[in-house]
Amino acid sequence: MAPTSNLLVLQSGGPTAVINRSLAGIVEEALRRKAFASILGAVHGMEGLLAGNIIDLGHQPASVWSGVARSPGAALGSARRKLKPDDMDEALAVLRRFNIRCVAGLGGNDTAENSLHLAKAAQQAGLDLAVVGVPKTVDNDLPAMDHTPGYGSAARFLAIATMGVGRDAEALGKAAPVTVLEVMGRNSGWLAAATALGKRDERDAPHVIGIPEQPIDEDSFITAVDNAVSRFGYAVAVVVENVRGPKGPLGQHGKPQYVDEFGHPYYASTGEYLARRLAKHLKARVRFEKPGTIQRSFLACVSRTDATEGFEAGRAAARLAARGESGVMVTLERQSDKPYRCSMGTTPLEAVAAKERILPSEYLDAKSGLPTAAFARYALPLLGAPLPRLERFRPLKPSL
Repeated sequence: MAPTSNLLVLQSGGPTAVINRSLAGIVEEALRRKAFASILGAVHGMEGLLAGNIIDLGHQPASVWSGVARSPGAALGSARRKLKPDDMDEALAVLRRFNIRCVAGLGGNDTAENSLHLAKAAQQAGLDLAVVGVPKTVDNDLPAMDHTPGYGSAARFLAIATMGVGRDAEALGKAAPVTVLEVMGRNSGWLAAATALGKRDERDAPHVIGIPEQPIDEDSFITAVDNAVSRFGYAVAVVVENVRGPKGPLGQHGKPQYVDEFGHPYYASTGEYLARRLAKHLKARVRFEKPGTIQRSFLACVSRTDATEGFEAGRAAARLAARGESGVMVTLERQSDKPYRCSMGTTPLEAVAAKERILPSEYLDAKSGLPTAAFARYALPLLGAPLPRLERFRPLKPSL
């Protein structure tokens, strides 16, 4: 008998360079399995669901899918909309109107929280609804899995960017000896740690890393940068956007500029604050770099591993949906480091919803604060192709 119910896919939260690979994987596998009458998409995530702004994904031309899969950003449009109890009647009414009996949410811990609330509301209302999650975040902070699609590409970009920023600062020397690079990560240091993956010796950047898991003492931070300048003639310091001091966010007096619907605070730039302090102390030019969304959208740095796994995570979600499984999120489970192998598993949405995974202490050297060899073994396979190898001239004396 032909299927009669429909599958709805939505994307939420910050986009990644491979989130559309997962979208393509879901649709391709769902079409192949012929488990749904139609495959639909909500425009701008939960906002689109509540507004009934739904499009047909199953009949898009192949040429469109080819380009969409390679595109950064969220092709359906994203949102940071937290479902409230008052939203549930409207959400369920839209699901009934479009005969949707399965929702696949591509996102992180906030999307998992929304998906969980939607599943519970449907159950209480007597609506037969399956809800599955597909992991996505550049922050790599989702629990219950080895890593998340999106992280490998952002990590690759930041590793290469830090290599370049370091050589630039080294070349200028006294003219502009210090660069402060502020990266994403929210409350975790996974992306900051990735900036050191191209570091081959102590002279290479970065020299100092500040992460939310370890509060920064400003004076010690300044001293560490000063010492690097004294030793190498330059220094690169990397800090996460939400890096903190012993008493809270640096230089912000504890007041965020903005708090989103999920309660996440957004502060003024901690990296810029530290750059100003360094410039005053060193009496030298200190550059401040904040890549922003280019970290998660730079096409030239998409990791082949990340792209493949993003697509496979989408396919795995479609298989779960076709079987009628509900209340679970796809997980990436590492089988081995050398050779690198990863498979798809599942975890309950409750294990991910509104939860975060921080960078383990064993991935940071207790003395230097820089990432350890164990972190490199973990992260390098996720970056895909090997990083560029840079060299310096040997101090060879000319023969006259």
